[in-house]
Amino acid sequence: MTTARDVMSPGAEYVKTDQTAADAARIMTRTGLGALPICGKDDKLKGVVTDRDIVVKVLGQGRDPGAFPAGDLNQREAVTIGADDTTDEVLATMSRHKVRRLPVIDGNRLVGMVAVADVARTLPNATTGELVEALSADY
Repeated sequence: MTTARDVMSPGAEYVKTDQTAADAARIMTRTGLGALPICGKDDKLKGVVTDRDIVVKVLGQGRDPGAFPAGDLNQREAVTIGADDTTDEVLATMSRHKVRRLPVIDGNRLVGMVAVADVARTLPNATTGELVEALSADY
């Protein structure tokens, strides 16, 4: 049985809640990522910030990204998947919540990310097509 741990990109980059939106943008630029987990001082996952969040919530509102706390960009509740959950559960969670990137946790610790690209690389084409169709619905 294939698990989230099998398909994830390990060692996820993240931004701390006490860093800024500008710090998040620099990490995204350096890594080529469009989304970053946000972790607190306790290293527990607090949410996820996307490049779109920075544009809409910070730049689009005329706020200073160098002063805007990254922790204020997180969503109310992070959608996550357990490292040992099956890929069926990964697909169901991504589809249900309409997310293209999913933080993978082991206990309370962030251990990786599963993106649509990871699914496409490791699962059969029909499965990937079903996920893309579910994520594209209502757009």
